Amino acid sequence: MSALALVMDSLPVLLQGALLTLKFAVLSMAFGLVIGIVVALMGISHAPILKAVARVYVSIMRGTPLLVQIFVVYYGLPSVGIALEPTPAGVLTLSLNVGAYLSESMRGAILGIARGQWMAAYSLGLTPIQTLRYIVGPQALRLAVPSLSNSLISLIKDTSLVSVITVTELLRTAQEIIAATYQPLPLYLAVAVIYWILSTGLSVLQRVLERRLSLPGRH
Repeated sequence: MSALALVMDSLPVLLQGALLTLKFAVLSMAFGLVIGIVVALMGISHAPILKAVARVYVSIMRGTPLLVQIFVVYYGLPSVGIALEPTPAGVLTLSLNVGAYLSESMRGAILGIARGQWMAAYSLGLTPIQTLRYIVGPQALRLAVPSLSNSLISLIKDTSLVSVITVTELLRTAQEIIAATYQPLPLYLAVAVIYWILSTGLSVLQRVLERRLSLPGRH
């Protein structure tokens, strides 16, 4: 079988793996965003203990390889009585990892909002939580769109690492086909093209969102 014929025959299966990769990334991004917002709020709070916890968490997650984190969650946690299936373990690890990066993006975006916005909200009788929810939060999310989009694009590629714990995303799917056909080059090239298409599509979406959500004077 020629390389092109092999790729065409394998394409439906690879696309199924790509769909799982996309779902995996979006799910991890959603959980990671929640984690990131919580950690960002801890980082800008006036409570020293919350600030310290946020800093330690971000330092650990950004200072250790994602692959090591996956091994710790999937192979290490069972030793303390916490056993997870491959997919939940992968989603948890990716969420915790991307959450650390998103927290710094959100913290910077929140701090980037002029202090006068807070003071004006307080003068209207809004509480700090209401100010964050209705005034500062929406503006901070707009400012953070480029960083959030870049994190999602990186996450798409990082999902390939969960193949080491047998999650059948795009790369794992290709590896299973290669094990049966012994033709790695065309299949790995096909995988690379699919990752590139996903990343490029998200980049286009990012630019559209930036234009639609840009603040006045920030075009």
